[in-house]
Amino acid sequence: MAVQGGRLVSRKPRLAWLLAGNRSSPAGRGIYRQQELQNCFSLQSKMPPCDFVPEQYESYPYEYMLKIRKQNLSPSLFTAYKKPLLIHQGHMQWLFDYEGRRYLDFFAGIVTVSVGHCHPKVTAAAQKQLGRLWHTTSLYVHPAIQEYAEKLALLLPDPLKVIFLTNSGSEANDLAMLMARIFTRNFDIICFRGGYHGSSPYTMGLTSIGTYKYGLANGFGCQTTMLPDVFRGPWGGSHCRDSPVQTIRKCTCSPGSCHAKDQYIEQLKDTFRTCVPKAIAGFIAEPIQGVNGAVQYPKGFLKEAFQLVRENGGVCIADEIQTGFGRTGSHFWGFQGHDVVPDIVTMAKGIGNGFPMAAVVTTAEIAETMAQSLHFNTFGGNPVACVIGSAVLDMIAEDGLQKNSKDVGTHLLLELAKLRDEFEIIGDVRGKGLMIGVEMVKNKETCEPLPVEEMKQIWEDCKDMGVLIGRGGLFLQTFRIKPPMCITKEDADFALGVFHAALTRHAERTATAK
Repeated sequence: MAVQGGRLVSRKPRLAWLLAGNRSSPAGRGIYRQQELQNCFSLQSKMPPCDFVPEQYESYPYEYMLKIRKQNLSPSLFTAYKKPLLIHQGHMQWLFDYEGRRYLDFFAGIVTVSVGHCHPKVTAAAQKQLGRLWHTTSLYVHPAIQEYAEKLALLLPDPLKVIFLTNSGSEANDLAMLMARIFTRNFDIICFRGGYHGSSPYTMGLTSIGTYKYGLANGFGCQTTMLPDVFRGPWGGSHCRDSPVQTIRKCTCSPGSCHAKDQYIEQLKDTFRTCVPKAIAGFIAEPIQGVNGAVQYPKGFLKEAFQLVRENGGVCIADEIQTGFGRTGSHFWGFQGHDVVPDIVTMAKGIGNGFPMAAVVTTAEIAETMAQSLHFNTFGGNPVACVIGSAVLDMIAEDGLQKNSKDVGTHLLLELAKLRDEFEIIGDVRGKGLMIGVEMVKNKETCEPLPVEEMKQIWEDCKDMGVLIGRGGLFLQTFRIKPPMCITKEDADFALGVFHAALTRHAERTATAK
C-alpha cells in the first residue's frame, strides 16, 4: 500500500483498481468500455484534494465481515450497493473504505453528520469529557446538561424554552405525541402522507410510507391528510416553493394568490370534517419532508395549517430531525422558513453529529403537564452527549455552516436545475440549502417514476466514481442530496460532474438497449 492524494492505494495498476468490485465478474463480464474508463480517470483526477491520511485497516477480512453481518445482525439491516461498502474511517466530508478508497459523502450518514465526520474540535471535546465522566444519572446535577440546555434554548424563539433530552428521533417523536395528548386531553394526531417520523411501535402510526409498515395494528389515533406536493400532487406550479428552483409546472395563479395552497388547505379541512373528532391532540409535519425526497409545500400552507389545528384544539409539532441546525441555510430551524412558531419541536440526527442524541423542546405550559407523573430517561442528558451537542452548536457558528449550507446548497440546486433541463429523466429538482431532492422519471410528460433498477444503476455509478448519495420517495425515485454542512463549492462541482457522467451512462445504456 502507498499514500497517494490523501488516501491509501494499492500498488496494483490503477486500471485494475477501477475494474475491481461489483462491476467485475468471471470471464471479464461487466468490464467498462474504453470511453467509460476514460471518464473514470478524468473524474478521479478531479476529486478535490484531502490532506487527511486514514489509518491502515486492521480488522476482519471483508468477506468475513459480511458473514458476521448475515449471521449475527438483524436481517432487516439491508446494505447499500451490490457490493456493500466497508467503511473504515471518516474525516469531515470524506469517508474511507477498508482499502483506503476515498468517497465524498453526499448523504451524511442519512442526514446525520452535520459539522463533518470526526470534526477535530468536537472529537477533542468528547475525548476530554470521556476522561472526566462518562455517565451519571440526571437525578444528580452535572454541568454539561445545564450548559447545553441554556445554549440550545437561546437558539429557539419564545416560548420554546423547556428541553427534554432523549436518544433518538423516534424517541423524541414518541415523547412529542405523548405531550400533545396529555396537554390537550385529546387523542387524534394528523400527519402527512409520505411523512417519516420514526419506526418505533408508537411513531409507526405517524410514518406514512408503506415500506416501514408491518402487518399488524398500528396508527391508532393517527390520521393522514393529503401531502401538498406541488410536483407530484394534483396542484402546484412554478411559484409555489420556498426554493431557488421551482417545479416545471406552470402556475395559473392571479397575483397575490396561490391556487395550490388553497386547494391543499381545503383537503386538510376535509380531513377535519371527516376523519377526526371536533377536537384533536395535534398535527406533526417536517418543514421539508426528508425520507420522501425533500418534498416542499406551497408557501403559506403550513401557517394556515397551524391556525386550523389550533382552532380545533390541537398543538403543532415541527419535526426538525433532518431540517434543523442550519441545514436549510436561510434559517437555523426549518419551521422559521414557514413563518410559524410550533408548540413542540423535535430534533435529532445533526444535533450530535452522529452521536446518539435527540431532544424535544416545548413551552413551559406544555412541559408542566408532564410533571403529573414521573417521566425519566436513563441516558437522555448524558454528560458526553451534552458536551458533544454543545461543541456541535459551537462549530456550526464558528465554521459558518448555516451560511455555507445556503451558499453551496443554492449553487448545487441551480446547477442541478441545468441537468434537469438537459436530461429527460430528471423530473424535479427541489429543496433549500443542503436539503435537496432530485426526482427521477421515465419522462417529464407522464412523471412516471424511473424504474428502481435504473435508479440503482445510476446510484451505483455515482458510488464507483467516488460520490455517495441517498435515495428516497414512495417509489425510491428520488435521489437525496444532504451532505455534511462543511462541504465546499469545489466538492459540489465534483459531485455534479459525477452525477452528470452517471446520467450520461444511463442515456447510453438506454440507447443501446433500444
